[in-house]
Amino acid sequence: MKRKTIHLVDDESIIHDIFRRIFQEPEYELRISENKSQAKTNHDEDVDVVIMDQMIPGSSGLEIFKELKTNDPQIKVIFLTAFGTIEAAIEAIQQGALDYLQKPFNNIELKHKVDRVIKEKKLKRENTQLKKTIGDRFSFSNIIGRSPLLKKILGIVESVADANSTVLITGESGTGKELIAKAIHSNSNRRNMPFSPFNSSNIPANLFESLLFGYKKGAYTGAVSDKKGIFEEADGGTIFFDEIANLTTETQSKILRVIQEKEIQPLGGNVIKKVDVRILAATNIELLSKVKSGEFREDLYYRLNIINIHLPPLRERKEDIPLLAETFLKRFAKENNKSIKDMNAKFLRHLMDYNWPGNIRELQNTMLRAVLLANGNTLTPEALTPEVISNKNQRQEPGGFNEKVDAFKRQLIIETMEKNNWVQKKTAEDLGLKPSTLYELIKRLRINK
Repeated sequence: MKRKTIHLVDDESIIHDIFRRIFQEPEYELRISENKSQAKTNHDEDVDVVIMDQMIPGSSGLEIFKELKTNDPQIKVIFLTAFGTIEAAIEAIQQGALDYLQKPFNNIELKHKVDRVIKEKKLKRENTQLKKTIGDRFSFSNIIGRSPLLKKILGIVESVADANSTVLITGESGTGKELIAKAIHSNSNRRNMPFSPFNSSNIPANLFESLLFGYKKGAYTGAVSDKKGIFEEADGGTIFFDEIANLTTETQSKILRVIQEKEIQPLGGNVIKKVDVRILAATNIELLSKVKSGEFREDLYYRLNIINIHLPPLRERKEDIPLLAETFLKRFAKENNKSIKDMNAKFLRHLMDYNWPGNIRELQNTMLRAVLLANGNTLTPEALTPEVISNKNQRQEPGGFNEKVDAFKRQLIIETMEKNNWVQKKTAEDLGLKPSTLYELIKRLRINK
């Protein structure tokens, strides 16, 4: 456990003794300075709080505070002030100090103030780290792939992130629709507000409205107290409706009202509440066919479909498979304490041959299984399922010219490398390439033995 670091700047030995009794090891680390020179030497960013006497020989507490703040803008300082110098302490607070205590101080009050400052600083640091983690997890750079199709999608995401318009995300199951929704939210001006997913396929239809709009006490049997709904709890943020086609027509009507009027009415209540929520929706079916059959409201469809982002199936962007597979390999190897470093060429070739009806989710599960079953440091076809291996001769290359050319180059290089026992110099000679050119191709096409 990290010790709480306190820096006392005071020239009185009696104050030093008091602090040593209050702030004892191992919970606290106490640094003591008697003048400006010592204070500058003893202070660094590991210090949680500085206790600064107002009167320091050859200087003043305020002067030392200003100098320390130059190198540590986040410095937290509590001033100790004697009778008649409160005005100076107030000036220090105006300069950015947190608080002051008048001598003689109460030991309990001093410890309480110090512990509170340290706790608040710790929470702020953790909150900053959490936001960074969330931002990193869902920033564009962490959506895996480099295919032209994916780059086009991320361009749209970037363009619409800060808008308040609804977005309809379409694509087969397992293509990453919720990941795109989270990327839109985390790169928007709502990023610090809630992101609330609602998957109607996992929830009984009779609970839709109470969960979304909340209810008042007595609204129905079992409603023993008021409860806020998702719309109210997500106020200022984003709601993501996954599988929106499953919503009942009555719930569809109420969501349309939220989009148009920006207001909700809890079940059993008679008060209209205003909400500011951005709606993102996703579906893995052709929603327009539901409109034509009367199962989905046409007016809601067009309000949702202002911006449409269609995610292609993995079989249409196979050039992303090596990068995805490598990312999953590293993640699962680390999570399961495995020393697996790479995949051999035949393993990767099977991944490229297979059409992945379950898309990225199926690839992810396949890589997890392979990592768990692997015995050595390299993944081999023995760790793959029969379904993946049996699709060996059913290759469907990506539709673009450049993708097909890259796939052909990759296959040709792998076959020639295998023939030459993976000796690059001999392979380059057989292919009529410079060794440096072959090396760059191997690196760009992510070819591993």
